Amino acid sequence: MSWNEPGGGNKGPRDPWGGGNQGPPDLDEAFKKLQQRLAGMFGGGRGGSGPAKGGLSGALLGMVFGGVALVWGLMGFYQLDEQERAVVLRFGEYHATLTPGLQWNPPLVDEVIKVNTTKVRAAGLREVMLTQDENIVEVSMSVQYVIDNPEHFVLQVRDPEVSLQHAAQSALRHVVGGTTMDLALTEGRAAIAFDVRDRLQQYLDDYTTGIRVSTINIDESKPPAQVQGAFDDVIKAREDEERVKNEAQSYANGIVPEARGRAQRMLEESNAYRDQVIARADGEAQRFEQLLSEYRKAPEVTRERLYIDAVQTVFSNTNKVMVDVDGGNNVLYLPLDKMVPNAGQPRSTAGRAAVSERDMREIADQVTEQLRRDLDAAAARRGGR
Repeated sequence: MSWNEPGGGNKGPRDPWGGGNQGPPDLDEAFKKLQQRLAGMFGGGRGGSGPAKGGLSGALLGMVFGGVALVWGLMGFYQLDEQERAVVLRFGEYHATLTPGLQWNPPLVDEVIKVNTTKVRAAGLREVMLTQDENIVEVSMSVQYVIDNPEHFVLQVRDPEVSLQHAAQSALRHVVGGTTMDLALTEGRAAIAFDVRDRLQQYLDDYTTGIRVSTINIDESKPPAQVQGAFDDVIKAREDEERVKNEAQSYANGIVPEARGRAQRMLEESNAYRDQVIARADGEAQRFEQLLSEYRKAPEVTRERLYIDAVQTVFSNTNKVMVDVDGGNNVLYLPLDKMVPNAGQPRSTAGRAAVSERDMREIADQVTEQLRRDLDAAAARRGGR
């Protein structure tokens, strides 16, 4: 049954406010009831007069608001360490960058973002790329960096560390793409790291990320696994080449000084031979001059002496002498090695010279006697005919 339908023992429409047949509700009365309920909630509804109740509720409200304001103010204090900086946003807009120390910002009004500017952070990546000579290499690189500008790091780029990864990939591909495979895998890694660092820092500065790169390390560079065996063969061949070069250099280091020593020895021997020949020639010239003076004094004696010396020199170098006799058909053969005792045994130079002079006289006598006999026999044969 609807509230304005007739019936229920009362005639006329029903009152939804519970007033029977009364008129519309009084708004002042409704506000008064609401005020009384609020006063009862804060303890002002117990006894007393109306004005006392209103004063008590106002004091309580003031205390509550004061406490809330005190808590709100205390919540705004915070401490920044030496390695930290704080970026303050007021109603979402950049306000200031705060330095270390005790700071205060109004809560719910300012947003404080703390950033550690001295911590060394690290990011790593591994890429497979083409080199300048169209070979494939796999490079593993690590990037160490710090936050240099907190404002740019927080506000200029949505995700600066992701931007760092993308920029590092781009810089690494650009540098390795201009390098040969041999350099990328061996001694060129340090130069690659240096070039990547400069190019990466330039990219980050262009993006205003607030990041400063401190170190780039090429942790590993190798060919792909599919060609690892062939590359190992190349490395082995290169090592063999270096080994052979070292062996050749070692041999050269040993043979060159030895050859120089032999050459120096030959020079010294030639100089000594030259000095010897010159000294001998000087001695022979002086001896000839002395012999000439002696020959002028006694020509016959000197001539005989020279003859004997010449015969001695000739006979001392041979052990057989063939003598042709004038007017005879026989050739005289003198076995000096048999005629002279111990002629076949080696003797010293001084002893040989001393013995040879005596032996030569005996030989000369024997030769003369033998020649006399041969002449007598030849004359007898001619007389008989």
